[in-house]
Amino acid sequence: MADTITAVRAATVDRPARPRSFAWNAGLVVGLAMFGLILVVAAVAPFVFSTQATALGGTSGLGSSAAHPLGTDTLGRDMLARTLVATRTTVLMALAATVLSAIVGIALGIGVWLAPRRVRELGLRAIEFAVSYPTMLVAIIVAAILGQGIVQVVVAIAVANIAGFARLTANLAAKTSTSEYVTTARLMGVPAHRVAVRHVLPNMAEPTLILVAGAFSGALVEISGLSFIGLGAQTPAFDWGTLLNDGLDRIVVNPVVIVGPAVALTFASLAALLVGDGLAAAANPRSNTTRARTTRAEGAPVLEPEGDAVLVADGISVRHGATGRPLVDDVSFTIRRGEVLGIVGESGSGKSLTASVVAKLLGEGLEASARRLELGGVDLLGRVPDRVLASRIGLVCQDPGTALNPAMVLGIQLTDVLRMRLRHSRRDAIDMLTRGFRSVMLTDPEGRLRQYPHQLSGGMKQRAMIASAMSTKPDLLIADEPTTALDVTVQREVLAVLKRMNEDSGTAVLFISHDLGVVRALCDRVLVMRDGAIVERIDDVAGLSPETVEHPYTKQLLAATPVVTGVEKPTEARA
Repeated sequence: MADTITAVRAATVDRPARPRSFAWNAGLVVGLAMFGLILVVAAVAPFVFSTQATALGGTSGLGSSAAHPLGTDTLGRDMLARTLVATRTTVLMALAATVLSAIVGIALGIGVWLAPRRVRELGLRAIEFAVSYPTMLVAIIVAAILGQGIVQVVVAIAVANIAGFARLTANLAAKTSTSEYVTTARLMGVPAHRVAVRHVLPNMAEPTLILVAGAFSGALVEISGLSFIGLGAQTPAFDWGTLLNDGLDRIVVNPVVIVGPAVALTFASLAALLVGDGLAAAANPRSNTTRARTTRAEGAPVLEPEGDAVLVADGISVRHGATGRPLVDDVSFTIRRGEVLGIVGESGSGKSLTASVVAKLLGEGLEASARRLELGGVDLLGRVPDRVLASRIGLVCQDPGTALNPAMVLGIQLTDVLRMRLRHSRRDAIDMLTRGFRSVMLTDPEGRLRQYPHQLSGGMKQRAMIASAMSTKPDLLIADEPTTALDVTVQREVLAVLKRMNEDSGTAVLFISHDLGVVRALCDRVLVMRDGAIVERIDDVAGLSPETVEHPYTKQLLAATPVVTGVEKPTEARA
């Protein structure tokens, strides 16, 4: 271990510096320029061209000329002026309809995935039913019920587009809402609305921006369509759809009168799509980095371990449903303070299910029972306050890439539990996490707090997760295969960090792995699981060999597992 730490201290790594907050791109610049032109026209045209657009008495039915580039309508009004003046009404109607449908639709789409299972199933079926009807048909029906007018059309278009937003948002939220960082946030008692805003919605930013831009483009067409058939703006108000309708009867003899509203509609739709694509690209944090260099740091206080029991688990059983077969059957064990208990077994043996019962994170459709399950005197079989769980249990997941929210910098997401559940100020939480980063030998801890997860290597992300889990000084740290996704060199470093922090803090550790070699290098005692049951208990890990174990399955694991060295065992026997 000393050789490993020395090599780590001497190593230097390239690190991304503080990310830029925004990345401009050609599509966004062009789209904003086009949309900016539309907004200028919408703001200025009604003041400059209002008289030409509404004054009667001119020559009717004129074709294109120097005085009237787009001709005049049947009442002699200039079509270019009318097209420009109609920009404000059309754009405002489309914006209002898009905003209304987006707010309601996105809230419904995310809400169904954060709701209880039965509510979610009912909500998804209702969304699918609503989506089965064509948007324009729904808009026509709603507009016909509400009547003619601008407000009625806006409401009709908004109602018609809610189902589309909800369906796509629900599809996007399906994976995000089951991610480990969302599960962890819910374990810590973060309210559902904060989970949606802080964790789910930011990870849907890119497709959602494109969806909103596409919906705005569609709303322009739909509003113009309803106005074209007489359900939209009524005289004296007018929009692009009304102008298209007015020029319909003159399209054969004087087609130039429909050029203005048709070109304006196409131009505005294209601008919206370019802005949506550009914002989606600019919102991607993976493209917003610069690079620098730094070295690793060190340091952590030492606490004397105690020998009292921390976790008592007696008779844990897990089934799929009330009548399903047992996935975990009558598993019992205890963990003392400062002890590292390993659970080893092949995939599907029930290791992670057992840990999920302890952490009260059992998946949907599963039912668990136990004769006794206590953590430091707290009965985990009853209702446990969120703050108790947040302060007493730390969790290090298997894949740090999925356990960290890719849309948030580390300093924000890893201090949530310290600020929200343990009531620390933002400054204190940042200081505590910074000290934790130093204790796991992360280079430039202050800089790491300002970085996104993708800017760290796998080993760095796992170190950050360990520091975050230990920041609350938990009674129990659950490490669910924390080295599986890492290469051998980084695996040794992470094991060394876990062992050192365990010795320094005296925190009990439940270490889960399918690799008996890793468990032998780290743990004080080992449970071997197969098919949901404990087949062997190993108390003498130091003398572990094919000759000292009894069960054939344990012998197979030993024969198939290479020996991992580099993690020192403690020199003093534990109480």
